[in-house]
Amino acid sequence: MDTALANHVAYHEGNDAWALGRFIIPVQRLSEFERFAPEGSGWRLSALVGTEFSGELDQVLSFNRRGTHGTIDTIELKVDSTKTISDVMNRLPPGLQAYFEVPVEGSAQLLAAIAQTSGRAKVRTGGVTAEAFPSTRNLLGFIEGCERARVPFKATAGLHHPLRAEYPYTYDPNSRRGPMFGFLNLFLATALIRNGSDSRLASSILEESSRAALTVDEQSITWNGHRLDLPALHRARESMVSFGSCSFTEPLAELRALDLLEPEVQRA
Repeated sequence: MDTALANHVAYHEGNDAWALGRFIIPVQRLSEFERFAPEGSGWRLSALVGTEFSGELDQVLSFNRRGTHGTIDTIELKVDSTKTISDVMNRLPPGLQAYFEVPVEGSAQLLAAIAQTSGRAKVRTGGVTAEAFPSTRNLLGFIEGCERARVPFKATAGLHHPLRAEYPYTYDPNSRRGPMFGFLNLFLATALIRNGSDSRLASSILEESSRAALTVDEQSITWNGHRLDLPALHRARESMVSFGSCSFTEPLAELRALDLLEPEVQRA
């Protein structure tokens, strides 16, 4: 915990702070967080909630009432029923955003239920085994389902790299390898769907592995002749809100290695 907090502070004070989101923490580790984090530091946190939702929400609300270390303004939890979504939203106070992690396949009813609330969706795009990675077809189906339901989403797991390629599943030197989606693949596929392109194009860009296929300038990103200007990219951000990675520095370093991010970035 102390290392994670120190890293977060360093990132927040660095030139890449514009890319940094909330400190994400399981509810069970909130007391540990309070032991290590300095009081009055104004942290913004997202709490991972488990199966004991009622008791864990009470812990979240108690943390916010104390207010000594910051505020939890987002919770994230897995759901497999529309009833759970309804129960959670009925208990959620104003100002607390909920992200519901749904299965990447067969989630239409869950997305429809989320659409009836102010909640958002969350998708898991990988893990430490080949089986944890969804197929292109299923991931595209999730994006299209969110678009039809007008449900914003975030993505997590397996998104260390900008473009699709074969990578090690873990940092172990002997780790097995396999194909992973890049976070740019996912965002640009979402942008195409959000701006009216067909499934064929979005499916192809999810599997794009060549930097040469992308042209990036101040006003647009173009992929194989399909141009997404700034308004189109802004609309896509209304759909895909953010993505998470185990590493904060690795995605940025790889963007710079591909000449997709300036070597020195000014803080916003």
